[in-house]
Amino acid sequence: MDRILLLPGDGIGPEVTQEARQVLEAACARRGRKLGFTEEQIGGASLDAHGTPLTDAVVKLAQQSQAVLLGAVGGPRWDTAPVDRRPERGLLRIRKELGLFANLRPATVFPALAGASTLRPEVVQGIDLLVVRELTGGLYFGEPRGRSLVDGRREARNSMVYDELEIARITRVAFEAARGRRRRVTHVHKANVLEVSQLWVEVVNEIARDYPDVELTHQLVDSCAMLLVRDPRRFDVLLTENLFGDILSDEAAMTTGSLGMLPSASLGEGGRGLYEPVHGSAPDIAGKDLANPLAAILSAAMLCEHSLGAKEIAGDIRGAVTAVLEAGHRTADLIPPGQTLAPVGCRRMGALVRAGLDRQS
Repeated sequence: MDRILLLPGDGIGPEVTQEARQVLEAACARRGRKLGFTEEQIGGASLDAHGTPLTDAVVKLAQQSQAVLLGAVGGPRWDTAPVDRRPERGLLRIRKELGLFANLRPATVFPALAGASTLRPEVVQGIDLLVVRELTGGLYFGEPRGRSLVDGRREARNSMVYDELEIARITRVAFEAARGRRRRVTHVHKANVLEVSQLWVEVVNEIARDYPDVELTHQLVDSCAMLLVRDPRRFDVLLTENLFGDILSDEAAMTTGSLGMLPSASLGEGGRGLYEPVHGSAPDIAGKDLANPLAAILSAAMLCEHSLGAKEIAGDIRGAVTAVLEAGHRTADLIPPGQTLAPVGCRRMGALVRAGLDRQS
């Protein structure tokens, strides 16, 4: 039995995670795969209950699980908390404790949703890119960091730090992913001003020699941001450091029509991974049955593929999502402005995907 740790978190996290769990259970049951779930707290929910965004006990459970399925963390009620006690610190800690150094964020336009993007349909049709983001280094973790008072003025400092081994291992993830796709890697950097990016370019070029079948290009991060909205179909795999990947993956997500459609996987060694939707906690719609659960459901598909080694189950889930969208069902975030289509709620969308699994039989 595969052990899965559920961390619903905050805002709409519990709603979308519930639907993702039910789809995951249904899809695995169809293929004779048994799962065991344990549910715990992270982020603001953990702060309220335990005074910390992530307890040591939950870290231990995560280390004993094959995969973690997470909803979302954060919300305005915790914005005034000290930095080390904010909900997001729980997410950063669990990534670090599990050694999850590779973040995979696919951005794919489902044909039925080409009109949902704010970009013209002819620009977004056919988008199928993957952002491979380094997750445990860079500005978010580098030392020294912190705030101080210098000559009577407030000062804050963060350090972008990478070594060649960190760069090499994430680069190999990107090239291996490209081999299963269209065999193109675009490395995103700022080597014209950053020494850290200059090291990235050197190491990426060295690793590329081991992948002569994969085409490598280097792209400055500012021009890459422009090209993502002008010509997103040109990209296959985007390889980035932590900060650049955080920003560009959200931009890539919006070209597809909605953050509510974008899953992600954070992977370490040995197949362990943490899977979560990209959209965040959306506290303004929490508890109203308005959330789009499809990103969480597609994150469950990535869980099947990467941590359970069950690509056929992942394909079943994606197929069911595609069928639901092609049938015209939409949550509110997927309805273009000016259209009067009646939206379905979070629970209804989850039920439709499960029904789609049954129809595949």
